[in-house]
Amino acid sequence: MSAPETPAQPPCLRLQALEGEDLHLLSAHLQDALVRVGDLAYLPKEKRFALIASRFDWAAEAAGRLERCRSALHFEGVRNVRYKGIARDRCDDVLELLMLAFEGGPTPPEGRIRFIFAGGATILAEVECLEAQFCDLGPRWAVSNRPTHNLDEDAGAGP
Repeated sequence: MSAPETPAQPPCLRLQALEGEDLHLLSAHLQDALVRVGDLAYLPKEKRFALIASRFDWAAEAAGRLERCRSALHFEGVRNVRYKGIARDRCDDVLELLMLAFEGGPTPPEGRIRFIFAGGATILAEVECLEAQFCDLGPRWAVSNRPTHNLDEDAGAGP
């Protein structure tokens, strides 16, 4: 008698971004990713900013599964990183990434990567050019809830 088959894990996702449109794709895959403050790292000597996230797998959700996966993201050519609304000394705090955006600078290809988190926290990384690598680090695991957003919570009264 053979053992019951376990569902095959989807292949690990590996992407890179070298222009703004590429970053939109990365942002879509990382929407609602959970990031521990302790898993953010700026390495000024290497000009690198990196993070580890537990991303919600939106492709799996479209197939009827609710799953998360550990993923890594890093940017090269990073000149400076600024944090707003993030207590760097509270390593176990968890941030929910809403989106990534590239803002071109006065001298292309330089610019800024803006990380926008729920609750108003942001990270701004000044870069020589847009160069990012993203990859999944391991298997997915089932979760009980799909991320949701109350789009009216900051809208105030109105139609």
